[in-house]
Amino acid sequence: MTDAPAELGADPSFADLLARHPHLSLGPQGLMFEQVPLARIADSLGTPTWVYSATTLLDRLAAFTTALREAGLDASVHFAMKANANRAVLATLGQAGCGIDIVSEGELRAARAAGIPADRIVFAGVGKRETEIRHALAENIFQFNVESPAELAMIAGIAAATGRRAPVALRVNPDVDAGTHDKISTGRLGDKFGIAAGDIPALYAQLSGLPSVAPAGLAVHIGSQITGLPGYRAAYARLAELARALEAQGLAVPRLDCGGGLGIPYRAQPVPSACDYAAVVQETLGPLRKPLLFEPGRWLVGPAGVLLASVILEKRDASHRFVILDAAMNDLVRPSMYGAWHGIVPVAASQHAAPLSPADIVGPVCESSDRFAARRKLPALAAGDRVAFLDAGAYGSVMSSTYNGRPLAAEAMVKGDAWAVVRERQGYEAIWADERLPSWLG
Repeated sequence: MTDAPAELGADPSFADLLARHPHLSLGPQGLMFEQVPLARIADSLGTPTWVYSATTLLDRLAAFTTALREAGLDASVHFAMKANANRAVLATLGQAGCGIDIVSEGELRAARAAGIPADRIVFAGVGKRETEIRHALAENIFQFNVESPAELAMIAGIAAATGRRAPVALRVNPDVDAGTHDKISTGRLGDKFGIAAGDIPALYAQLSGLPSVAPAGLAVHIGSQITGLPGYRAAYARLAELARALEAQGLAVPRLDCGGGLGIPYRAQPVPSACDYAAVVQETLGPLRKPLLFEPGRWLVGPAGVLLASVILEKRDASHRFVILDAAMNDLVRPSMYGAWHGIVPVAASQHAAPLSPADIVGPVCESSDRFAARRKLPALAAGDRVAFLDAGAYGSVMSSTYNGRPLAAEAMVKGDAWAVVRERQGYEAIWADERLPSWLG
């Protein structure tokens, strides 16, 4: 399964793709993000370059929180920063009241550097190291989501040794298939995440008796890019059942962590709205009348980012037209890793009305998998022409590498008619700056 199955039919037009993005438009100066021509950013920074829209981030956060509130839910939102770790993105969301969901000490440090209060940080992840746990305890984070008995014992021991009390929720593996790509499904038995539902009661009773642990409740997360609601309904029903059973045993379940994973329409496929999702939460967990945590990542930042790239050249043979870009799989790995689909549109206004022909859109990396799209309809493109990859704000820059000796791309943010660099393009020397020669090589 890919992010956009082949059975969806013909690719959407450029106009249809842009229509889904309130802050992307086509004007006389070409493709605009908010009120900033993307060509202006490319002229200044070169390509490839990531561009994020602050207004899109804030609008989507507001839409998500409003949907939960209007469904009558006591909710807090914690952005899953594994989707995008740029400090400007984190600060934009944090200053609007959003918390952060982290999976490493590095992410914790980045979140704190972006001004996120520790009491809005949730630490998830299946393999927390001792040093990471110590640091998170010293920071007084809001909650640890624990994924195994061994991890619970580790956290309890470290907390006791440091004179602290760790707030701990147990992550349930509900054995639910969310219907997403196999590589981003996390709620099935056999996935590495969470604790089997049948093992939760005994472990939660043990947790509740540990003096160095404060029981925080239960957590669940069943995957990413989820485009249907049945998986959520099943997982949350299982969560509610467990919470009621624990409370029937006299155990306190202060709150429930609902995870994230709500998908976005990369290819204009139907996906649930935030209101649709909130209705399922209300149906399954609302009757418990508990505080709920939510950890959206892609849903908040995916549509808020584009990747700008320039054409190096076109190459043709008897059967194929190749458009070779200066962006590559080291910049945006999702198509190579997941078979992911991204809208790709020209930046120049004139090219939106030009005749189209099929092309394979590829990068310059020496891998056959360095291919963004096959048989995608594009206008004739000359060297230096620019395209934008849409919905690239999630799992884009954060998954980049320097493979083939290619520096990390620049990053910019727009707000209204202003824009700013939020990460400088990496220099070549920086790629090997931390390397050292052994003494025998002089």
